[in-house]
Amino acid sequence: MNAWIIAIVTVIVAPFIGGFLAGIDRRITARLQGRFGPPILQPFYDFFKLLGKSKIAASRLQLMWIYAYLVLMITALLFLVLRLDILLMMFILGFAGVCFALGGFSSRSPYSHLGANRELMQMLAYEPVLLFLALGVYAQNGSFLISQIYASPTPLISRLWPIFIALLVILTIKLRKSPFDLSTSHHAHQELVKGIMTEYSGPYYALIELTEWYEIVLVLGIVSLFVANPLWVGIIIALAAYVLELFVDNITARMTVGWMVRFVWSVGVTLCILNLIWFWVFAAFKGVS
Repeated sequence: MNAWIIAIVTVIVAPFIGGFLAGIDRRITARLQGRFGPPILQPFYDFFKLLGKSKIAASRLQLMWIYAYLVLMITALLFLVLRLDILLMMFILGFAGVCFALGGFSSRSPYSHLGANRELMQMLAYEPVLLFLALGVYAQNGSFLISQIYASPTPLISRLWPIFIALLVILTIKLRKSPFDLSTSHHAHQELVKGIMTEYSGPYYALIELTEWYEIVLVLGIVSLFVANPLWVGIIIALAAYVLELFVDNITARMTVGWMVRFVWSVGVTLCILNLIWFWVFAAFKGVS
């Protein structure tokens, strides 16, 4: 299929998948809490309702950063779908997070500023793991190209399973679930009101929701890369990881920012480093023998 057609289909279909998963999230969360919960299509109802509200923004600079956040997230997703460079994709994803944080700093709200600071701390926690993931892909396949992952007969998870565990750890941060629901307060159960999203409303808030739907598809797509051949197995693993995150979200309390960084670095980064050391030592031993 032509790359342009794939890109257009991805841009159109991905938010529907992300919104549907967000609706499943709400329903499962409600059931775990003993409630019936909203309909699965509720995120779409909320999205179109937000589009019909008044356009209010703290500054034009804030709008620039939120549009950049959306465009960069879509670009990162296209890198995944078109099977391009995974390292460059990780950098684009990182720039998207920076734009989101800068949007929070563009207002005068103390809640927004504190949420933006926490967003940067979250990036400090998960970005090293994503970079180690890209290095692990290169160590196994000799290339950063995602297409090589699909072409390789050996799945990533067979040799990079410690990095896979580390990815599951930071998946909680990327999906903004407890115990790491620190910057946006999705469940409104903390002192930040809505954190970094406090000063967004109406259509601009809808843009953030739309971007998060793209991000859900992106991060689950990254998880599926660990068993990319056959792809349907990777998709099942990604969906299982998503359901696991929903359970973690409902059985854990929100932790502090410092605890998050210490935990991710001590567990996630350590697993990644040990995985790469083991991989290279094994490759060197195999080359000598």
